[in-house]
Amino acid sequence: MYMKTVNSLSGGKTSSYIAVNYPADYNVFSLVRTSNKKCMFPDKKIRQVVADRINNEFIGTLEMDEIIYTMLDLEQYIGKKIHWVSNHLTFDDLVFGKNPTGKINMPNDRQRSCTFALKVRPIEQFWFDVIKDPIEMRIGFRADEGRRAKIMIDKTNENGFSVSKIIVGKHKNGNNKWKNKEWRKPTFPLIEDVVFKDKIEKFWDDKSVRFAYKNNCVGCFYRSPVLLKHMSEKCPNKFDWFNNIEKKSLEYKKMTWKKGITYQKIKDSFKQLELFDDDFNDCDSGYCGL
Repeated sequence: MYMKTVNSLSGGKTSSYIAVNYPADYNVFSLVRTSNKKCMFPDKKIRQVVADRINNEFIGTLEMDEIIYTMLDLEQYIGKKIHWVSNHLTFDDLVFGKNPTGKINMPNDRQRSCTFALKVRPIEQFWFDVIKDPIEMRIGFRADEGRRAKIMIDKTNENGFSVSKIIVGKHKNGNNKWKNKEWRKPTFPLIEDVVFKDKIEKFWDDKSVRFAYKNNCVGCFYRSPVLLKHMSEKCPNKFDWFNNIEKKSLEYKKMTWKKGITYQKIKDSFKQLELFDDDFNDCDSGYCGL
């Protein structure tokens, strides 16, 4: 039985390479949003373009702003629609809830919930609403990332599918009706075809797609403290969003994004170092594996 194919796009060069070289039935990009106006995307017209794509309000993202241009450029380059999805919750909603009471539910490197809620869940819901049948999903892991692929494969069932609890309707009382469903079989074309980072970088050298310095959230807690310091200087308003959330969390339940260090300390540290973009590699980036 033929399974429809989906390319899961993160906005980075690797998944974008897959979109170009491994055409799929669907290309899907999941956008993390914020309602914090200090992180507002600067171009009002593009904000409206994004809002129309996700059918929801768009103020800004906690990723680098360039990622918006990446996805718009990439769609033009491949000549095929990219489906943008986004949870109805912003990252702010995930942390505070819809009715803030001063309590904070902050994900961290010991209790990760943001990737699933803000990246994976919207793609799952798109699959259920639009495709419905099990799919083959191409994941952008390169030839030297077999360990990451194994972790994902180990989470699949005996048939090789990811199983998730999906909203399939409503009960009479208005509560969501949930059901466990096989929905995707992850595949790794770059591992199969032995594609490494150097080939991907060379591919994009002369292409008209603008890429962010790093994809994934500016303050991702999987990043090293030195890279987080660098991001605090490149994207100060967005890093301050993470820093201010942590300060409120410390007042409430003494929780930090990273074990053993606060973001304020990271922001104030490494003052003697001059950090450059090429001082970091993908191992420093933090991962939002889908």
